This record gives sequence, structure tokens and C-alpha cells, in this order.
Amino acid sequence: MTDPKDPEQPEQPKEPELPAEPEGAAKAPAGPGAPGGEAPGPVPPETVPPETVPAWKAILRGMGPTGLGLKIGAPVLALLISLGITMILLRITGADPFSSIQSMVDYGTTDQSLVDIVNRATRYYLSAVAVAIGFRMALLNIGVDGQYRLAAFLAAVLGGAVTLPAPFGQLLVIVAAMVVGGLWAAIAGVLKVTRGVSEVLSTIMLNAIATGLVAYLLNDKRLAEFRPGSNNVATAKIPDDGRVGSLNGFLSTIGINPPNDVYGLLPLAILVGVVFWVVINYTRFGFDLKVSGLSPSAAQASGVNARRMIVYTMIASGVVAGLIGMPELLGASYEYSLNFPPGLGFTGITVALLGRNHPAGIALAALLFAFLDQTSDILQEVEVPKEIVGVMQGVVVLTVVIVYELVRRWEIRLQQRAVAAELATGNDLAREAAGSAS
Repeated sequence: MTDPKDPEQPEQPKEPELPAEPEGAAKAPAGPGAPGGEAPGPVPPETVPPETVPAWKAILRGMGPTGLGLKIGAPVLALLISLGITMILLRITGADPFSSIQSMVDYGTTDQSLVDIVNRATRYYLSAVAVAIGFRMALLNIGVDGQYRLAAFLAAVLGGAVTLPAPFGQLLVIVAAMVVGGLWAAIAGVLKVTRGVSEVLSTIMLNAIATGLVAYLLNDKRLAEFRPGSNNVATAKIPDDGRVGSLNGFLSTIGINPPNDVYGLLPLAILVGVVFWVVINYTRFGFDLKVSGLSPSAAQASGVNARRMIVYTMIASGVVAGLIGMPELLGASYEYSLNFPPGLGFTGITVALLGRNHPAGIALAALLFAFLDQTSDILQEVEVPKEIVGVMQGVVVLTVVIVYELVRRWEIRLQQRAVAAELATGNDLAREAAGSAS
């Protein structure tokens, strides 16, 4: 036996003393097997504190108020504030804000303008959905612009060189654009998971590389040709069998006769939005994407490979980015030239932020931006610089983002107070409300 008074005997560590529990403190329920304790029941979801997400992630992922009234009131309030700021800016420029806005509305609601607005919004919508896929995982795919331009150019080259009967010619061009866009975006995803390169930096650099490649190849000595009587350089024309007709024939059967052509790939943009909504909200891939964006470590612990999801998400974003130029390429220009619409990828970022990454919100935001772009020319007739439209767009986006974030934080504080009050009193408010309702 050991002598407790032996000086060479190592001293046994003492158990730490627990601080006395303050009076009135809520006691945790005893776990299963504890003396006199029972297994705790399921915690009501109403007593769980609301999820705290960093503001930048909440903005990118389109998080906002959850109550129906706040969902409707927040955008209305934001648009009213942005309208007031816009009218102040117009007054500062020396223009009459009421007559300027009235001129924009009158011009933007003509039949020809409405068709142009729908066509512009189709391109903006596809661009915004491509951006929103990355935003849902808190990934900043700034390279959508380069992805769609390189995809449209190479698809135009392929479509002009290969002649296939319809619909195989159209499908070949569309699939080629999707593949090019996906592969170009995959580079940024691979760099992020293997070398830790920020997708913001890599996609910006890839934009510059894509622009240089297109400029190098869009040459009469390589993959393009001069147009007679102009300085324009373009790829070979896509043959008739590879083109997509307008929707005017279908619209005329339902009593709508537009004055000019409506993009025939408008249904494709709608389909992309529907697929995006279903995949994000009702599939395992969408769940893994959102979880990986919230917390890669938590996703890894639950069996989700967050690194793989980054690559998959970038590829999916690039695939949709490859479709951005297809309505114009197959439905209007039938070639890629110096006049091909630029900057659609950057417009998609603002449209996605304004639409809160929701397909319906993105559609409304795309129509709003298309309306502002279409009516910018009419402002010159009332002696207002057309550049004021860019300021309007920026004001609208900033106002909506700020208002949504403020309302989201206010709603979280209300929920936290309700949870704290419920835990302090020990009353289940949700069950009382359910009992009174029944």
C-alpha cells in the first residue's frame, strides 16, 4: 500500500470545483441515464436561435426576411427609396424629374420597345442565373463575361463550319457553347480547391485571357473574315438549318403580333430558370451546394465533399454562362463579330443581386434593367445625359441590397428576443398559439 504521507508519492490531481449555479438560472435537462433525469424531448424549432450568417454571405446567397409581409414590403420600400434618390439626381442635373420619368415610361411601353426589352431581358436573365448559381454557394464567379464570350465565339465558329439538318445544327451549337463555358469556369474551381486561389482573382484573370483569345482568333487570317463594305470582322455565317426562328409565328396564333422578332430561345431561358429553382431547392445537389456555402467544415462533417462541390458549382455556373450569347447568335446575328453584345456577364452580377438569386426576382430585375437600357436614348431628347441610367441602376441595386439586409437583421433581432423570452419563462409559445388556433 502506498503511504499518503510519502513525499515521493506524486500528488493526486484534485477535481475542479464547479461554480455555484446562480439562482433563477435555467437548468439544462438531465440526459438519459442521469440520476433522476429523463431523456430530453425534441427541441421545438421555435426555441432554436435563428441562424447567424455573415452579411456578405447573406447578400450573396440572397437571404432576406422570411415573413410574407416583410418579403413584400422590403422590395417596395427599396424601390420607393431608389425612386426618390433618382428624382433628386435628375433635379441636380437640371432636368424635370417627373417629365423625364414620364418620357421613359411613354417610350418604354411602345410595341417595338417592349419587344426589345424582352430580348434584352432574355440575355440578362441567363447571365444572372449563371452568377446566382455561384452566389448560392457564396462563390463570386466574376468570370461569367469571359465564359460567355469565349463560348459564343467558338460555338459560332463551329456553327459556321458544320452544316447539319435541324434541329441537330442548333443543338450542336448550344451544346458546344455549354461545354466551352463549363470547362473555362472549371479552371477557376480547380485552382481554388488545389492551390487556394481566390475565385475572384482567377476569374478576373480568365476574363482577360478569354478577351485576348477572342481578339487573337477573330482575325481574317485565322477564324474570321472581313465583311464587304465595312471594317467589321466576323465568323462565317451560320446556315439556315442551324438558326432558331423567332417566336412571332407562335405569338400570332394567340393574338399577339409584335412589330419585330422575339428571340426564339426565350423558352430556353425560362426552362433554365425552372431547372435552377428545382435543382437548388428540391435536389441533393442543391442541398449540398447551400450547406457547403454556409460552412465547408460542417458540410465535410456531414459527408459532403465541399471541395468537389466548389468545382461542380463553378462548372454549372459556366455551363449556364455559355448559353448567354445563344439567343443573339442563333436568333439575330448568326455570327460572332465586333458588334456582339459586350458586358453581359457584369450586368448579370447586378441583376442577380437585385433579384435576390430567386428565378422570379431575377426575371423582374432583368426586365427593369432592360427597360432602363432601352429608354436611356430618349433621355437625350429631354436634355438629360443618358449616363444617368447607369447611376439609376446602381442606386436601385444598392438600395435593395441595403434595405433587405437591414430588414433581415431587424427580423433576426425580433426572433432572438422571442426565443429569449420563451426560454426565460419556460412557456412554449408555439404550442399555446396552436392550441388557441384550434
